[in-house]
Amino acid sequence: MEHDIRPWGEYFVLEDTPTHKVKRIIVKPRGRLSYQYHHHRAEAWTVVSGTATITLDGVIIDFQPGATAIIPLGAKHRVENRQTEDLVFIEVQTGTYFGEDDIVRIEDDYNRK
Repeated sequence: MEHDIRPWGEYFVLEDTPTHKVKRIIVKPRGRLSYQYHHHRAEAWTVVSGTATITLDGVIIDFQPGATAIIPLGAKHRVENRQTEDLVFIEVQTGTYFGEDDIVRIEDDYNRK
């Protein structure tokens, strides 16, 4: 199983096929991913534990366990953990390409391109 540690937390790839990719993502307290978009994939994020503060095209909404956020292809998005416990969610990617180089970062707390 692919595992990657990032400045905001970590993820595990649960499934990787030509038609979809599934990740279990853990965001540390006070961590947040870059504000970004993708050219080749849409995503669905289902919160497992914690509260996900999600920005989608400039609109900020809190998602509780069991809720799913739909991230359309090309939509600007970010997830943030404003709580004191880990945020865990499942990400399902659908589209034509799932490489990490399909991340177009608009803002990033960690100065990544």
